[in-house]
Amino acid sequence: MDLDPKDVIDRAADAGKEASAARLNAAVAVTVAILATFMGICKVKDDNIVQAMQQAQADKLDHWAYYQSRTLRTDVAEATATQLELAKAGASAVQAPAYDQAIASYRAKAAEQARKRDELKAQAEADQQTYDSLNYRDDQFDLSDALLAIAIALLAVTALTKLWPLFFAALVPTFFGVLMGVAGLAALHIHPDALVKLLS
Repeated sequence: MDLDPKDVIDRAADAGKEASAARLNAAVAVTVAILATFMGICKVKDDNIVQAMQQAQADKLDHWAYYQSRTLRTDVAEATATQLELAKAGASAVQAPAYDQAIASYRAKAAEQARKRDELKAQAEADQQTYDSLNYRDDQFDLSDALLAIAIALLAVTALTKLWPLFFAALVPTFFGVLMGVAGLAALHIHPDALVKLLS
Protein backbone atom coordinates (compact mmCIF):
# COMPACT_ATOMS: atom_id res chain seq x y z
CA MET A 1 0.00 0.00 0.00
CA ASP A 2 1.41 3.31 -1.07
CA LEU A 3 1.35 6.32 1.16
CA ASP A 4 -0.33 9.29 -0.34
CA PRO A 5 1.63 12.43 0.62
CA LYS A 6 -1.64 14.37 0.72
CA ASP A 7 -3.04 12.01 3.39
CA VAL A 8 0.11 12.41 5.46
CA ILE A 9 -0.15 16.20 5.26
CA ASP A 10 -3.88 16.09 6.08
CA ARG A 11 -3.26 13.83 9.09
CA ALA A 12 -0.47 16.08 10.31
CA ALA A 13 -2.72 19.15 9.91
CA ASP A 14 -5.55 17.39 11.77
CA ALA A 15 -3.17 16.40 14.55
CA GLY A 16 -1.98 20.00 14.78
CA LYS A 17 -5.56 21.27 14.94
CA GLU A 18 -6.45 18.73 17.63
CA ALA A 19 -3.38 19.68 19.66
CA SER A 20 -4.26 23.39 19.31
CA ALA A 21 -7.88 22.69 20.31
CA ALA A 22 -6.70 20.66 23.32
CA ARG A 23 -4.41 23.52 24.42
CA LEU A 24 -7.26 25.99 23.95
CA ASN A 25 -9.68 23.84 25.97
CA ALA A 26 -7.09 23.50 28.72
CA ALA A 27 -6.53 27.27 28.75
CA VAL A 28 -10.31 27.87 28.89
CA ALA A 29 -10.76 25.34 31.70
CA VAL A 30 -7.95 26.79 33.82
CA THR A 31 -9.13 30.36 33.22
CA VAL A 32 -12.73 29.51 34.16
CA ALA A 33 -11.58 27.68 37.29
CA ILE A 34 -9.44 30.64 38.39
CA LEU A 35 -12.23 33.11 37.66
CA ALA A 36 -14.82 31.04 39.53
CA THR A 37 -12.54 30.87 42.58
CA PHE A 38 -11.85 34.60 42.43
CA MET A 39 -15.57 35.35 42.05
CA GLY A 40 -16.30 33.19 45.09
CA ILE A 41 -13.80 35.12 47.21
CA CYS A 42 -15.22 38.44 45.99
CA LYS A 43 -18.76 37.24 46.70
CA VAL A 44 -17.96 36.52 50.36
CA LYS A 45 -16.41 39.98 50.80
CA ASP A 46 -19.24 41.65 48.89
CA ASP A 47 -21.87 39.92 51.05
CA ASN A 48 -20.09 41.16 54.19
CA ILE A 49 -20.02 44.68 52.76
CA VAL A 50 -23.73 44.52 51.93
CA GLN A 51 -24.47 43.45 55.52
CA ALA A 52 -22.40 46.37 56.82
CA MET A 53 -24.29 48.70 54.44
CA GLN A 54 -27.61 47.44 55.81
CA GLN A 55 -26.39 48.02 59.36
CA ALA A 56 -25.17 51.54 58.52
CA GLN A 57 -28.52 52.30 56.89
CA ALA A 58 -30.44 51.02 59.93
CA ASP A 59 -28.18 53.00 62.27
CA LYS A 60 -28.69 56.14 60.19
CA LEU A 61 -32.47 55.77 60.31
CA ASP A 62 -32.38 55.14 64.06
CA HIS A 63 -30.19 58.18 64.66
CA TRP A 64 -32.44 60.42 62.55
CA ALA A 65 -35.49 59.13 64.43
CA TYR A 66 -33.83 59.91 67.77
CA TYR A 67 -32.80 63.28 66.33
CA GLN A 68 -36.46 64.06 65.62
CA SER A 69 -37.39 62.95 69.13
CA ARG A 70 -34.72 65.19 70.65
CA THR A 71 -35.94 68.07 68.49
CA LEU A 72 -39.49 67.62 69.82
CA ARG A 73 -38.20 67.49 73.38
CA THR A 74 -36.16 70.65 72.82
CA ASP A 75 -39.17 72.45 71.37
CA VAL A 76 -41.44 71.35 74.23
CA ALA A 77 -38.91 72.44 76.87
CA GLU A 78 -38.39 75.81 75.18
CA ALA A 79 -42.16 76.36 74.80
CA THR A 80 -42.71 75.47 78.45
CA ALA A 81 -39.96 77.88 79.54
CA THR A 82 -41.52 80.62 77.41
CA GLN A 83 -44.97 79.96 78.90
CA LEU A 84 -43.52 80.11 82.41
CA GLU A 85 -41.79 83.41 81.60
CA LEU A 86 -45.09 84.85 80.40
CA ALA A 87 -46.93 83.50 83.46
CA LYS A 88 -44.25 84.95 85.75
CA ALA A 89 -45.11 88.45 84.54
CA GLY A 90 -48.56 88.13 86.15
CA ALA A 91 -47.40 86.31 89.27
CA SER A 92 -46.75 87.82 92.68
CA ALA A 93 -43.24 88.58 93.94
CA VAL A 94 -43.51 85.62 96.31
CA GLN A 95 -44.05 83.20 93.39
CA ALA A 96 -41.27 84.71 91.21
CA PRO A 97 -38.42 82.54 92.64
CA ALA A 98 -40.43 79.37 91.94
CA TYR A 99 -41.02 80.53 88.38
CA ASP A 100 -37.34 81.39 87.96
CA GLN A 101 -36.35 77.94 89.19
CA ALA A 102 -38.81 76.23 86.81
CA ILE A 103 -37.74 78.42 83.88
CA ALA A 104 -34.05 77.67 84.52
CA SER A 105 -34.85 73.96 84.75
CA TYR A 106 -36.68 73.94 81.40
CA ARG A 107 -34.01 76.06 79.72
CA ALA A 108 -31.38 73.56 80.96
CA LYS A 109 -33.49 70.65 79.63
CA ALA A 110 -33.82 72.40 76.28
CA ALA A 111 -30.05 72.98 76.11
CA GLU A 112 -29.33 69.36 77.04
CA GLN A 113 -31.79 68.04 74.44
CA ALA A 114 -30.29 70.36 71.80
CA ARG A 115 -26.78 69.09 72.62
CA LYS A 116 -27.92 65.45 72.39
CA ARG A 117 -29.81 66.25 69.17
CA ASP A 118 -26.63 67.67 67.61
CA GLU A 119 -24.69 64.55 68.64
CA LEU A 120 -27.33 62.37 66.97
CA LYS A 121 -27.14 64.47 63.81
CA ALA A 122 -23.37 63.96 63.71
CA GLN A 123 -23.84 60.20 64.21
CA ALA A 124 -26.46 60.02 61.44
CA GLU A 125 -24.17 61.89 59.05
CA ALA A 126 -21.28 59.58 59.98
CA ASP A 127 -23.57 56.60 59.27
CA GLN A 128 -24.31 58.07 55.82
CA GLN A 129 -20.59 58.47 55.12
CA THR A 130 -20.00 54.86 56.19
CA TYR A 131 -22.81 53.71 53.90
CA ASP A 132 -21.44 55.73 50.96
CA SER A 133 -17.90 54.36 51.38
CA LEU A 134 -19.23 50.80 51.59
CA ASN A 135 -21.47 51.39 48.57
CA TYR A 136 -18.40 52.55 46.63
CA ARG A 137 -16.78 49.15 47.25
CA ASP A 138 -20.05 47.30 46.57
CA ASP A 139 -20.15 48.97 43.15
CA GLN A 140 -16.63 47.68 42.47
CA PHE A 141 -17.70 44.11 43.27
CA ASP A 142 -20.86 44.48 41.14
CA LEU A 143 -18.79 45.59 38.15
CA SER A 144 -16.34 42.76 38.78
CA ASP A 145 -19.18 40.22 38.80
CA ALA A 146 -20.65 41.59 35.58
CA LEU A 147 -17.33 41.69 33.73
CA LEU A 148 -16.31 38.22 34.88
CA ALA A 149 -19.72 36.82 33.87
CA ILE A 150 -19.18 38.26 30.39
CA ALA A 151 -15.69 36.75 30.33
CA ILE A 152 -16.98 33.31 31.32
CA ALA A 153 -19.70 33.51 28.65
CA LEU A 154 -17.05 34.36 26.04
CA LEU A 155 -14.90 31.49 27.29
CA ALA A 156 -17.84 29.10 26.92
CA VAL A 157 -18.29 30.21 23.30
CA THR A 158 -14.52 29.85 22.85
CA ALA A 159 -14.70 26.22 24.00
CA LEU A 160 -17.44 25.56 21.45
CA THR A 161 -15.89 27.37 18.50
CA LYS A 162 -12.26 26.52 19.34
CA LEU A 163 -11.12 29.96 18.20
CA TRP A 164 -8.02 31.40 19.85
CA PRO A 165 -8.90 35.01 18.95
CA LEU A 166 -12.13 34.67 20.96
CA PHE A 167 -10.10 33.43 23.93
CA PHE A 168 -7.92 36.55 23.75
CA ALA A 169 -11.03 38.71 23.42
CA ALA A 170 -12.36 37.09 26.62
CA LEU A 171 -9.20 38.18 28.43
CA VAL A 172 -10.24 41.85 28.11
CA PRO A 173 -13.30 41.64 30.41
CA THR A 174 -11.32 39.15 32.51
CA PHE A 175 -8.60 41.73 33.13
CA PHE A 176 -11.02 44.52 34.02
CA GLY A 177 -13.19 42.19 36.12
CA VAL A 178 -10.19 41.04 38.14
CA LEU A 179 -9.01 44.65 38.43
CA MET A 180 -12.36 45.75 39.88
CA GLY A 181 -12.44 42.73 42.20
CA VAL A 182 -8.95 43.46 43.51
CA ALA A 183 -9.93 47.13 43.90
CA GLY A 184 -12.90 46.05 46.02
CA LEU A 185 -10.87 43.63 48.11
CA ALA A 186 -8.01 46.08 48.68
CA ALA A 187 -10.23 49.21 48.98
CA LEU A 188 -8.47 50.88 46.05
CA HIS A 189 -9.92 54.06 44.56
CA ILE A 190 -10.72 52.69 41.12
CA HIS A 191 -14.33 53.49 40.29
CA PRO A 192 -15.72 54.24 36.82
CA ASP A 193 -18.36 56.73 38.01
CA ALA A 194 -19.93 57.26 34.61
CA LEU A 195 -20.44 53.52 34.07
CA VAL A 196 -21.83 53.06 37.58
CA LYS A 197 -24.28 55.93 37.07
CA LEU A 198 -25.33 54.46 33.74
CA LEU A 199 -26.01 51.06 35.31
CA SER A 200 -27.72 52.36 38.47
